[in-house]
Amino acid sequence: MNLLGRIRNAGAIALPAGILVLIVLMIVPVPAFVLDVAFVLNIALSVAVLMAAMNAEKPLDFSAFPSVLLFATLLRLSLNVASTRVVLVHGHEGEAAAGKVIEAFGAFLIGGNFAVGIFVFLILVIINMVVVTKGAGRVSEVSARFTLDALPGKQMAIDADLAAGLMTADEAKARRREVATEADFYGSMDGSSKFVKGDAIAALLILGVNIIAGFCLGMISHGLTATQAAQTYITLAIGDALVAQVPSLLLSIAAAVIVTRVSDSRDLAGQIGNQFAAPGTWLPVAVVLGAMGMIPAMPQSIFLPAAALAGWMWYALRKRAERALIASVEVAEPAAPADPSRIELEDVSDHTLVTIELGYGLVQLVDERRGSPLVTRVTGVRKQLSQSFGFIMPQFRVRDALDMPPHEYRIVLGGVNLGGAAIRADKVLAIDAGEASPRHALRGEATWDPSFGCPALWIDPAARDHATAEGFLTVDPGTVIATHLNQLLSARPQDLLGPDQVRALIESLKEHSAGLVETVYPAPLGLAGVTRLLRALLEDYIPIAHLVPIFASLSRAVQQTVDHDRLVELVRADLGALIVGRVCPPSQRLPVVTLDAGLEAAIVQGMVDPATGQPVIEPDLARMIGERITALGEARGPHAIPLTLVVQPRARRALAALLRLRAPGCLVLSISELPATQPIEVIDVIGAAAPPQEPRGLPAPENAESMAA
Repeated sequence: MNLLGRIRNAGAIALPAGILVLIVLMIVPVPAFVLDVAFVLNIALSVAVLMAAMNAEKPLDFSAFPSVLLFATLLRLSLNVASTRVVLVHGHEGEAAAGKVIEAFGAFLIGGNFAVGIFVFLILVIINMVVVTKGAGRVSEVSARFTLDALPGKQMAIDADLAAGLMTADEAKARRREVATEADFYGSMDGSSKFVKGDAIAALLILGVNIIAGFCLGMISHGLTATQAAQTYITLAIGDALVAQVPSLLLSIAAAVIVTRVSDSRDLAGQIGNQFAAPGTWLPVAVVLGAMGMIPAMPQSIFLPAAALAGWMWYALRKRAERALIASVEVAEPAAPADPSRIELEDVSDHTLVTIELGYGLVQLVDERRGSPLVTRVTGVRKQLSQSFGFIMPQFRVRDALDMPPHEYRIVLGGVNLGGAAIRADKVLAIDAGEASPRHALRGEATWDPSFGCPALWIDPAARDHATAEGFLTVDPGTVIATHLNQLLSARPQDLLGPDQVRALIESLKEHSAGLVETVYPAPLGLAGVTRLLRALLEDYIPIAHLVPIFASLSRAVQQTVDHDRLVELVRADLGALIVGRVCPPSQRLPVVTLDAGLEAAIVQGMVDPATGQPVIEPDLARMIGERITALGEARGPHAIPLTLVVQPRARRALAALLRLRAPGCLVLSISELPATQPIEVIDVIGAAAPPQEPRGLPAPENAESMAA
């Protein structure tokens, strides 16, 4: 049934049928009328390919061009073989024996003079091979080389954008597919240019065969004189060669158009026309043509009208630009004079939690006429953070700040400046993430990546491919701000969760688990209590995307107490498997660090903060614990499972706050939060005395007997 479906599909068999037709044209003799139809179709196909190449907005829009070029070349060669057979077999019957198309090219276009035809054909071949094909082949070769060199860097840039939340997984997959297609396209174009070059060489050889074989056959087989044989066969051979050379030249031009095309939202005609529409282009042309027309020896009847036409184009384009400028200016009605004594609430308050403030030199990053690149990036960051934390992030605000230097930005959370940096809006940041060549030739303004502190260079956008080939990670200014924003906010999820977001989460949970919600909210915990508890979980980097197990644990905990600290510990104990599972699979051993019993007792029984009721760790002890855990983590390597510090419940919050600053990669758990089924591996006991070393040498006599036994 599948085979019958494929047979019914005409598109599936069109290409194989076309290839069989090409083989038939090479082997089986065909009438002159069929050749005429095939020649016309060949010319039409070449013109269609050229138009498709010119109308493409970017080279990949015509990604099938290498294959089309191959089949068009095969069609032309098949017609050459078929026409050669007709010319040699029926050429003695007259110039019309090979068909009307060959006769027209051989008689009308060159006036019946075969010598002129030979020179015209040779000139077309030289233009095709030396100028168009050679240039297109060189461009294809360079484009393929730079595209393949830049491929690893582009893949890294896609991974970086995906990790920063600037694109979704589907968008990243589509971008990777586009990058791979681009590399394949330019590699294929590099080889396809050899088709056109080989076609031109084959045309020369076929012309020579037709002339020599026709001259000999005319005199030997058909009794023609040398003049008659030359006039008949050479004219037909030249017509046949010209019929094939014109489509070949069109395809060569199409190949050159494709490989020299720059990606743009317009077709080639629109792109060129828009760039020649500047009024300043035509005034110098008018002046130069007018000056040349004033020379007595020059044909003034040609130069002066051409100068007048260029001057008219300058005048018309200037008037059009002025009208467009006037039309773009909105005439606003005069506003009523503002009362200087009146102050609105909006003038002194800001209801946005997260604000990105830009110097006036960076305002172009939010310009709608340029696509608002920063707004798009910030929206991606907001979406990524919402997916990571489990709640809808509040709206971000981007505004200009006249009190800032022109090329600086800052990120403000609730009025607090979290960070900022100076960037160049017209440059690209090339970041050395450790993979750049130490002997690179890239030049730019030295700086540092504000997000991760890596050395970087501000470079011109034209040098982006060069930087990627040298191993740099290249990002635009909007991505620099968005990555910095993502890094700063990822460390403060609890500050972004408010009662409005919690209310939305509860209403969403009610649709599926209304009874579960009623056991917790609005009694015995109100909206403020639930918000405080969820913020405590986020502070420990526990996502709240899965609210059902959190509320189920909270439902059991509120039956014992409503004290906030005690609720947090009970909920964390129930979520122990979730907490541990984020850093270690259940099938692997969790690397654990513990404190010596005496050291832990000193922390628990020591000084207490009267405001929070939590133990206060002495500075020297805090430094020792932080340095020891940091050293253990560095010794394990960057790709190992992070360390976990297991302590008593009473000391967990104090040690978690300590290590959040000194060793942020270490997870702090109380002994009640460690799942019973999780295998562990004790790496170290901090504060324990070093085990005594056994003396080297012979064992003691009592040990000698046990060893012998």
